[in-house]
Amino acid sequence: MRTHLPYIFVFFSFLFVSFSTPFYAFQKNTDKFVVVLDAGHGGNDPGNVGNGFKEKEIALNIVLAVGKSLEKHPNIKVIYTRKTDVFIPLRDRAKIANNANADLFVSIHCNSHHSSAHGTETFVLGLHENQRNFEIAKKENEVIFLEDDYKSHYEGFDPNSPESFIGLTLMQEEYLDQSTQLARLIQDNFAKTLNRVDRGVKQAGFWVLHSTYMPSVLVETGFLTYKPEGVYLNSAKGQGEVSLSIYKGIMDYKMKLDRNIGQNVYNDYSNIDTVNETVDVEDVSNNTAEKLYPNTVFKIQLAASSNKIEPKSYNFKGLKNISMEKEGKIFRYFCGNTSDYNEIKKMAEAAKSKGYRDSFIVAYQNGKRVKLSDAVNSASN
Repeated sequence: MRTHLPYIFVFFSFLFVSFSTPFYAFQKNTDKFVVVLDAGHGGNDPGNVGNGFKEKEIALNIVLAVGKSLEKHPNIKVIYTRKTDVFIPLRDRAKIANNANADLFVSIHCNSHHSSAHGTETFVLGLHENQRNFEIAKKENEVIFLEDDYKSHYEGFDPNSPESFIGLTLMQEEYLDQSTQLARLIQDNFAKTLNRVDRGVKQAGFWVLHSTYMPSVLVETGFLTYKPEGVYLNSAKGQGEVSLSIYKGIMDYKMKLDRNIGQNVYNDYSNIDTVNETVDVEDVSNNTAEKLYPNTVFKIQLAASSNKIEPKSYNFKGLKNISMEKEGKIFRYFCGNTSDYNEIKKMAEAAKSKGYRDSFIVAYQNGKRVKLSDAVNSASN
């Protein structure tokens, strides 16, 4: 029975997430970039209290400061798992992010160790690289023992058993690249702006990260058990500087999305006749009149990338009706969806004016992509 434990855990984790999250959590919001900020611990869970400092208070102060900075941007929506000193179960933190249709989940904590270890480190979900990472995750996960009837909520998960962590990584696997990118940007701001010791981007099995449907990181802002660092993190100056670095990391990440749709973007001219192909259609008395092809759907292919980016308007310079298709390891991104050829030509001009100079019109018939010339000619016959 022991050898099957990881697989049983994966199965029940899937059921837990699927049935405890409302359906609308899977329907992405398209108007704002949503960031969920999670202050670790709270209420009857003080977190670590190295040198008498309280993790729950420091984490909350930093979260509120990060949120205040983000809220100055009208295209960003901030949601907090807690804004006061209350206890929030781990399972509810991820659920808050999913129900908010969030684009990022950032959980903020303070570290502890029996040595003089100090510095910042940011975690993404993954199997432990070493015993130290396991111990950090273990401490954060043990908060489930404070919850009533925790066994029924966590389906046999045991923070003390390395076997229990095997199934955690599956949920977040598709967001690992984006989570790692965000984590690295946060760490870079700590190191370059504040000259903090950079302990790196690491992987470990944090329950609070595993059930989220978006890029997610857990930031360990420093060690309260290292007194100079504890004094710094407990001060208004330290909390202000740390929150600014995390805020800049989030904004750096968003700026990369705004600039284009991710790394490794390239022009993809597969399945079209010629680059920037246009097709002459029969003259109509009014250039604005509809030229409909009832059995055909036209779209504008904007780009292709090896990175998965949420198909949202703000990620594509405000263009509307964004969609995504995956073929192999490549994601293709489109705007528009119409059977009116005149309308799609206007959309193509709008896309080029936004900077997508190599974008082009594509056509679909019965859900299958076809050459644009074939679609138009077949409709004309």
